[in-house]
This record gives sequence, C-alpha cells and structure tokens, in this order.
Amino acid sequence: MLPARPVLLLTGAVLAGCASMPDIPKPPPPKKLVLEQALTGRLLAEGAFVNSLTGGETRLNVLIDGTWEGQVLTLVEDFTYDGGLTERKTWRLTKTAEGIYSGTREDVIGAADVRQDGDGVRLDYRVTLDTGLGPIAVRFQDLLTLNADGSVENAAVVSKWGLKIGRVHLTMRPQKR
Repeated sequence: MLPARPVLLLTGAVLAGCASMPDIPKPPPPKKLVLEQALTGRLLAEGAFVNSLTGGETRLNVLIDGTWEGQVLTLVEDFTYDGGLTERKTWRLTKTAEGIYSGTREDVIGAADVRQDGDGVRLDYRVTLDTGLGPIAVRFQDLLTLNADGSVENAAVVSKWGLKIGRVHLTMRPQKR
C-alpha cells in the first residue's frame, strides 16, 4: 500500500496536467464592408498622403456626403489639405452585379474597377493629377475595410509606370448633420 502523501501528490500532479490555460479571447471576425451601407450619410475622413520618394507627408480631411439611389452610390467629397488647398470631387459608383461596381469621377481616366474582395472592397483606377508642373496620370489601388466601431479604413498605393510613388491612409467616421 502506498503512503497517503505520495498518492495525494501524484494525484495532484495528474490533475494539474489535465488542466489547461484559459483561452485567449479571439477578436470578432471582421464585418463585410458593403459600400451602399457604410458610405451613405455624412462621413469625415482624416489621414495623409505620404510621398514614397521624399518621405514628405500631406495631411488631409475629406467631408463626404454619400447617397444611394437606385443602383448608384454618389459620394460628394470636399477635400481640405494641410496647406489650405480645397477641392471637390464626386464619385458615382454604379452597381453592375453583386459586389461589383463601375466608378467615375471628374479626374478618373476611364472607369474605376470596384470589387468586393472578401470582407473588403478594392478600387483600381487611374487619375490625372495637377502637379503644378503639369498634369500626370497615376494609378490608385485602394483597399477599404470596415472596423468594428463602424469606421472605414482606406489604404491606397499610388504608382506611376508600376513604381510606387506614394500611399494614402484615411479613416472615415460617420458624422451627425
């Protein structure tokens, strides 16, 4: 017969080995971004453009008024840059199929390709930029994702001839009128 103390120690060790650490809570899965839901109403986008060549940064705010009518999402964007420059651009995103849109804007060359990609939305388009030295055409590739708090992140790469020349990051939050 085994003495009681070693049996208790052995039993305790076996039971301790069966115990497990508590699970680390997992964040909720990302919500799927649906453009006509997330971008209607008034939004304020805050962020910056970072020049990949010089490292220079230009802060910007964009007040966005979004409306959904029929199959068209209209986004009136009022930009304010940190140097005081302001401009207005208007996106018209026409839904052509589930998760697929064709987009136009004053400075977009041709049409923007807009597609649902998993939980996010990707935009691919070319824009004519006025640089002060004359207009140049650049490519934007945006990824929009929905955050748990209802804000929308926009991360974009700007390129020319396939070379990255900059990036844009904006966070859009609903605003009260």
